[in-house]
Amino acid sequence: MDRRAFVAGSVALLTTPLVAEAQPTSRVFRIGYLAPVEEPLAVGFHRGLRELGYVEGQNVVIVYRSADGRFDRLPGLAAELVRENVDVIVAEVTQASLAAKNATQTIPIVMMGPGDPVGAGLVQSLSRPGGNVTGTSGLSVGVARKSLQLLTEAVPGVSRVAVLWNPGNAVQQVQMLRETEVAARTLRVELRLVEARSPDEIDSALRAMGGQGAGAILILPDPVFTTHRARIVELVAKTRLPAMYPVREAVEAGGLMSYAVNYVEVGARGAYYVDKILKGAKPADLPVEEPTKLELVINLKTAKALGLTIPPAVLARADEVIHP
Repeated sequence: MDRRAFVAGSVALLTTPLVAEAQPTSRVFRIGYLAPVEEPLAVGFHRGLRELGYVEGQNVVIVYRSADGRFDRLPGLAAELVRENVDVIVAEVTQASLAAKNATQTIPIVMMGPGDPVGAGLVQSLSRPGGNVTGTSGLSVGVARKSLQLLTEAVPGVSRVAVLWNPGNAVQQVQMLRETEVAARTLRVELRLVEARSPDEIDSALRAMGGQGAGAILILPDPVFTTHRARIVELVAKTRLPAMYPVREAVEAGGLMSYAVNYVEVGARGAYYVDKILKGAKPADLPVEEPTKLELVINLKTAKALGLTIPPAVLARADEVIHP
C-alpha cells in the first residue's frame, strides 16, 4: 500500500511544531510499521513520536506496510519488514503482532492494542514478556463481555443481540467471541453472529442483521470495523436498532454508545516503547502496559432518534454524554 495513503490524515501530525525539540543525533532510526488497516492507533503513535522529539525524515524513517483489511497478507508483509532491516517493528493488534513475532526472533517488536497478549502467545507474562515482544494491551477481550452487559442495561428487556465479528481476524475475534458468549449465558441473551471478513462484506452483513430478529447490535473490536466506522454507523441507523460500538469515534459519528479504551492513547504509549528500545532497552525487560481507563460514551441524540430512553443508572456511569 502507498505510504501516503496509509497515513492520510495522520502524517500531518509529524510535520506540525513539536511539543519537545528533537534531540540531535547522527543516526536515523528505521521503524517498521505493520497494520491490518489504518486506525486510531496510528494517529496516537504519530502523536507520541512527535512528543518524544522524533521527526520523520530527520531522525527516523518509518517503513509502512498495511494489509488493507486482508489479514492473510500480514505474514508476507511482516517478512518484508524484516528484509528491510528495520531497528524495531511496530505492530497493530493481535494478528499483526503474531505475524511480526513469527517473522523474527531478533528484531524488537512493539505491539499495540492486542486484547490478550498472554493468551495469544505473544508474551510469557505481562510483567515479564520474555523474547523480543513488548508493548501495550487493548483489553478488548474482557471489554467485549462488559460491552454486552452495558448494552443489555441500556436496552432493558432485550433478549436477542446480533453480533458483528470478523473471522479473518481469527485469534483476537475468537477470544472475544468466547468472552461474549460467556456473558450472554449469564445475561440469558441469545446471540446471532453475523460475519464480515473484509470491507466489501460490511454492507451485506449489516443488511443481514435486519432479518435476525435481534433487539440490539454488538460490534466487536476489529481494525476493519474501526476504519469503516462511519459506514457502519450509517448502515446500523437504517436497521433502527440500538448498537454498542468498539471505539468512541463511532459514537462521535452518530452511533449510540461505546465502551472501550482510548486507542489514540494506546498508540501514543506505543511510541514510548519504541523510544525506550531505540535507546537501548530490551523488550524482555519492559513490562506490557494495560490501559488504566475504559470509557463509556453515550449519544443521547441517537437515543432520541431511536425512541430509546437510556436508564439513569447507565447514564450515571458514562464518562461522556453527547447531548442533542
